Amino acid sequence: MIAYRIAIADAHAHLFRVTLDIPNPAAQQRLSLPVWIPGSYLVREFGRHLSALVAHQGARAVPLTQLDKTSWQADCSGRGALTLSYLVYAFDASVRTAFLDASRGFFNGTSLCLRVEGREAEPHRMELRELPRGWQVATAMPAVKVNAAGHGVYEASDYDEFVDHPVELGAMWRGAFKSRGVPHEFVVAGALPDFDCDRLLADAQRICDAEIAFWHGNKTPPFDRYVFMLNAVDDGYGGLEHRASTALIAARRDLPQRGKSETSDAYVTLLGLLSHEYFHTWNVKRLKPREFARY
Repeated sequence: MIAYRIAIADAHAHLFRVTLDIPNPAAQQRLSLPVWIPGSYLVREFGRHLSALVAHQGARAVPLTQLDKTSWQADCSGRGALTLSYLVYAFDASVRTAFLDASRGFFNGTSLCLRVEGREAEPHRMELRELPRGWQVATAMPAVKVNAAGHGVYEASDYDEFVDHPVELGAMWRGAFKSRGVPHEFVVAGALPDFDCDRLLADAQRICDAEIAFWHGNKTPPFDRYVFMLNAVDDGYGGLEHRASTALIAARRDLPQRGKSETSDAYVTLLGLLSHEYFHTWNVKRLKPREFARY
């Protein structure tokens, strides 16, 4: 199994440390980082943020050759596990890449996790430990063994699924509801204390109920669990769909406020964003050209 250990190297310098363990590597194993993320169809050049890449097999240091901007080759044998370690600079607060500071972290696997070429179809595991006190983890990636805060081990069936589960880290508000019997979680980072979480959950549930009914009638949706991850900021708006979650950015003023019954235009805009990204769970993530099916 391909396994990644993701840790905070230096939050103030915005650096994640990734350790990648590859059992039974190919001789001259090749590795690469994606240049784009599904749902955002532009070349992003994630590889420019990767540094300090080293590799070893047991006690032997393994030379690495950079083949182009986003791929490397390890001068390893086919015997013995290959371990790589590297840093990733994460200071892009958008939903497309990765971010880290002393109060919050967020990442997509396309920004942090090297692809082991030839091994993409195998299960991929992620371990998140030694996070700051009080930090929680939110992701739709299936958990293998985690504590109450979500620190621990997660696993996906292959690389494409693995990088389609973004991860939110830090202090966050969490709420939950069920739609057509399927658990939905809503997490919000950066919200003001007076935001009306009950109203947000109720309105999100109505959106999910309506969209599941549109696609499936009385049947259940094609996922076992869904996660909304909202980063509330001073000013911003956007989202990116994933197979069982969505990463969102909105202004704090867009959230409903406790004690105010009127529906502001800003809140309607936020609900439109939720509806738009949730609809992509079908239209784009599942209803798409055959050539894009793996994404």
